[in-house]
Amino acid sequence: MTDLLDRLERYYDAVPRNAARAEDFGPLSLFVREGEGWPYYARPALGWTGPAATVADVDRVRARQRELGVPESFEWVAETTPALRAAVEGSGLAVHDHPLMVLDPAAPPMAAPATAARVVGADDPALAEALAVAYLSFSEPGTAIGTAGPDELAAFTAKLTADGTAARIAGRIRDGLTVVAAAFGPDGTALCGGQHQPVGPVSELVGIGTLPSARRQGLGYAVTAALVADARARGVETVFLSAGDQDVARIYGRVGFRTVGTALIAEPAE
Repeated sequence: MTDLLDRLERYYDAVPRNAARAEDFGPLSLFVREGEGWPYYARPALGWTGPAATVADVDRVRARQRELGVPESFEWVAETTPALRAAVEGSGLAVHDHPLMVLDPAAPPMAAPATAARVVGADDPALAEALAVAYLSFSEPGTAIGTAGPDELAAFTAKLTADGTAARIAGRIRDGLTVVAAAFGPDGTALCGGQHQPVGPVSELVGIGTLPSARRQGLGYAVTAALVADARARGVETVFLSAGDQDVARIYGRVGFRTVGTALIAEPAE
């Protein structure tokens, strides 16, 4: 288990460096995005062997985040850096727990889904829609059927096209940094989307979400299967994800993922 968690730590450190610089705060590293896109976060410094982070260390990073105008966000794995939670909470941030899950190498291949999903390329006209559907999913968390539907999807697709998000992700696809997959309805509308981000032999599944009004049709399974198949075809050996909650974790557990730890995200309390 230690080797696996070490592998994930190296991955967590490597992924932001494709688009961000790392600022050194002793036991913590703050990743600062270079250019447009979603802002990054602070996390434990890879290979740090000195004293554990203190409240003062967290406060220094938060002050720098405020100076940069980025979210005061921290991410880490509880089992790898157990002392950080107390320092983060002592600084006044709220910590959220998420099951950290790895696809069991011995798990049988995922069965063919009832609804097929496919990888969406950089020049695919469906790319912006495939991204938008996941954003809408996370605006209504959980697994229950929700309210956002085709009208909201069309509006958010237009937004992601206009603000350059779709073009930025297209660039990452061309560079081999991101893979997007989606499942579509009978009329060709994207109903579920997700991504994986390969770095050598490791990749994380991220942003898998179904249009809230189209939930409970097995679409998340279809997208997960497509992403896992693509990752395996690229030679990825370790496929992992952070589940939103225990209900979501149980769904992933049924298709071969097992919980190996707890991913923690800290942010200011509302």
